Amino acid sequence: MNMMRPIAVFAAGVVAAAGLAACGGGDTTGGDGPGFNAGVNEVVNTSDKKGGTLKLASSDDFDSPDPGDTYYAFSQNIARQYGRALTTFKPAAGQDSLEVVPDLATDLGQVSEDGKTWTYKLRTGVKYDDGSTVTSKDVKYAVERSNYTKELQLGPKYFKQYLKDNDPAYKGPYDDKSDKGLEAIETPDDQTIVFHLKEPFAEFDYLVAMSQTMPVPKAKDTGLKYANSIVSSGPYKVDNYTRGKSMALSRNPHWDKSTDPIRKALPDKIEIQLKQNGDDIDQRLLAGSLDMDIAGVGVQAAAQPKVLADDQKPFVDNPIQGFLRFMSLNVHVKPLDNVHCRRAVQYATDKVAAQTAYGGPLAGGDVATTVIPPTVKGYTKFDQYPQKQAENGGLDEATIAKAKQELQQCGQPDGFSTKISARSDRSKEVAMAQAIQQSLKKVGINVELVQWPAGDYFNKYVGVPDYVHEHGVGMMIMAWAADWPTGYGFLAQIAHGESIKPSGGTNLAELDDPKVNKTLDDAISNTDEAARLKAYGEADKLIMETATQVPLVYAKALMYRPERVTNAGITLAYGGMYDYLNMGVEE
Repeated sequence: MNMMRPIAVFAAGVVAAAGLAACGGGDTTGGDGPGFNAGVNEVVNTSDKKGGTLKLASSDDFDSPDPGDTYYAFSQNIARQYGRALTTFKPAAGQDSLEVVPDLATDLGQVSEDGKTWTYKLRTGVKYDDGSTVTSKDVKYAVERSNYTKELQLGPKYFKQYLKDNDPAYKGPYDDKSDKGLEAIETPDDQTIVFHLKEPFAEFDYLVAMSQTMPVPKAKDTGLKYANSIVSSGPYKVDNYTRGKSMALSRNPHWDKSTDPIRKALPDKIEIQLKQNGDDIDQRLLAGSLDMDIAGVGVQAAAQPKVLADDQKPFVDNPIQGFLRFMSLNVHVKPLDNVHCRRAVQYATDKVAAQTAYGGPLAGGDVATTVIPPTVKGYTKFDQYPQKQAENGGLDEATIAKAKQELQQCGQPDGFSTKISARSDRSKEVAMAQAIQQSLKKVGINVELVQWPAGDYFNKYVGVPDYVHEHGVGMMIMAWAADWPTGYGFLAQIAHGESIKPSGGTNLAELDDPKVNKTLDDAISNTDEAARLKAYGEADKLIMETATQVPLVYAKALMYRPERVTNAGITLAYGGMYDYLNMGVEE
């Protein structure tokens, strides 16, 4: 899940990590807040008080606020205010936030003995903001439009990959003339939806928690324009959305609490300001005129000492966030099409310098050696390309020698030139790219830094293979959280060949390795959880053997929760940001 997130979001394996994140938890030095790190493992400042306006901001924009055309973790977190997926993650903090619970459905899925058929019953009486009733046909249509149209490309295509196809192949709701729709999704009545899969998919309850199952009435769908006319099935309706400027939400008058046991729906209004300067966001958070930075990536470098001051520290959380900051090396951009050139980059990328540039151990994270982070089920500890630091800083001679040896083997003994990309509105990411640029130069690899805004990063630039190839962008920095908290939910969209898309892609390396693909496919169809988790660790090792992904840091951030914000807790399901579902304000 793009920590663009999104999104994207770990149960058994998270206990140790959550404990680490809570080191020093309960430190209430100064101030009157609940304490440093208090929101990591529990929801703090709990309240059922209704009213007020929840004021949110972001340094850029949504990829899209359309639940069927989004992939950012914050976008899917926010979408739960105006949409209800079949399941969702429990509104909680820490380990409890990883539990998948029924939302629009009355219960988790009923699965057939062969693991290929999943059935869900919808709650009765759920209404859209126009007063019409939500039906199973609307959920079916939502999956069809998000997975089977060429227009909506920003989200993943798991359903298309795993549901049985029509014969002849289903063309999607915008081009299909039959009115039958996708036959693999049945709606025998308005409260029942049945999914028929090609192969067993043991983690389907997690998949239907994605915003793609938020219902869309066919008559109200306007394709790419739907982002400006979203129909709400949640407690809030979208009054207006202006790209690059703002979004305003108010209460859905037809939302009924009796149909929705997990939402409190506290604020009267939710306002989101977009394309705001990151440092300004931090200043407004500290001044109390803003409630939350929805991107969930923590405060900027300038604010870090301020939030750690005695009077502010009680309002700060420093979680291990469950996502990875890494650099993808594209296999179709020369000379990175050669595995030895990629391995040279693995050794020559000074990860400590990258960690320092992003904010150090506290605000940047722990140096990473695997693709799967320690908070995700299936994590296995190993280091394929070990590095050592010299006494005076930088990589030691032995590590640099390994990089130069790989350059010899790839036929580039003097190094080579390429481009490295970062998101222009994320200053820490740019600083990280610059640190990598400097460390690579020491072995003769010269990289030009190119920058694009987060809102367009994947759908216009790095996620568009044609653009990447044509412009020679060999190295791309990104951040990734699990689509759901297992190794498959983490790896499938960044490392499986079937996740390569013409635009909006997240497999930036364009890795299509038969061994990686088969390991992931075999694992997800295995109903034995222990065997699945073991296989995810094996897939991670296979990916690192291809040298296509350079893990940089397992992300941590300094997260700030202003005093007036109620029900603030870190959700690991959405990559370690605050859970916005039940957030309120005390005026």
